[in-house]
Amino acid sequence: MGNGADLHIHTRCSDGADAPETVVSIAVKKDLQCIAITDHDTVDGIAPAMEAAAGTGLEVIAGVELSSHDGGRDIHILGYCFDPEHAVFQERLRLFRETRLTRIQRMLEKLDSLGMTMSLEDVMCLADSDAVGRPHVARLMMERGYVQSISEAFDEYLGEGSAAYVEKFRQTPQEAIQLIRQAGGVAVMAHPMHTLKDELIPGLVEAGLQGLEVYYPNTSPRVIAFYERIADKHRLIKTGGSDAHGSYRNYNPIGIVRVDPAVVEQLRAASQAGSNSR
Repeated sequence: MGNGADLHIHTRCSDGADAPETVVSIAVKKDLQCIAITDHDTVDGIAPAMEAAAGTGLEVIAGVELSSHDGGRDIHILGYCFDPEHAVFQERLRLFRETRLTRIQRMLEKLDSLGMTMSLEDVMCLADSDAVGRPHVARLMMERGYVQSISEAFDEYLGEGSAAYVEKFRQTPQEAIQLIRQAGGVAVMAHPMHTLKDELIPGLVEAGLQGLEVYYPNTSPRVIAFYERIADKHRLIKTGGSDAHGSYRNYNPIGIVRVDPAVVEQLRAASQAGSNSR
C-alpha cells in the first residue's frame, strides 16, 4: 500500500516533459498509492499510464485539466473519474486539438517571419502527440538555439502580448464543468490561489462544480486554511496535487503534494452519485 495520492500530474501528451510510463515509474519509486493524469485538454496519457501501472500497486485514475476563460483570467477546471470515451467529451477534445494545431501553426508562421524556422511536424514530433502547445514550441526554440531558456521564449515571443502570440480558443468554466459532468466525472477548480477569481466560485458551484484544489505546492498554511473554509462552506471536495510537469519546466516534482487516498473515494462517490441522478 502506497503513501498518499497526487491528483494533478502532466505528461508529454500535453505540456509535460515525461512519457506517461515514466510518470508511473517515478510515482512508484516515490511510494504513491494513487495518481491522476491531468493533461491539458487531452486524455491520451491515461491509458498508457494505467497499462504501465498494472501490477505495481499504484492506481491511476482518469483525469483532465480543461482550459476556460472568464473575467479576463484563465480558469482551469480539473475533471476526475469520468468516461474518457464519452462521445460528447471526445468531440469537444477533437475541437480543442484542431484549434490548438491551427493556433500553433499561426505562431510558427510569425516566428518564421522573425527568422526562426520550425515546422508543425517538428513540434508534433517533439511532443510525440498532436496535443501540442506553446511549451513544445519553446522547447524546440531552445533546441534550435533561438532562445536560451523556456522563460526567454515565453517572455520574448510566446507569452500574451509578445511578438508571436496568437489568441487561443475560449470556453467558459461553466461549459468545462458541464462537459466533465456529462462524461460522468467530477469537476474541480484548479489552483484557485493562482487563479485569484474567488468571486466566481459560488456561481461555479451553481453550475455543478464539486471540488476545489486546496492543497497545492508552495502554498502557505494561511492560504490553505482560507480555501479549506471556502470548500467547506460550499460542500466541495478538497483535492490537491503537485501540478508536476517534469524537469524541463522546472516545476514541482511528483508527490511533493499528497492528499489522503480517502479523497479519491470521495471523487468516486460523487461520480457515482452523478451517474445515478442522470
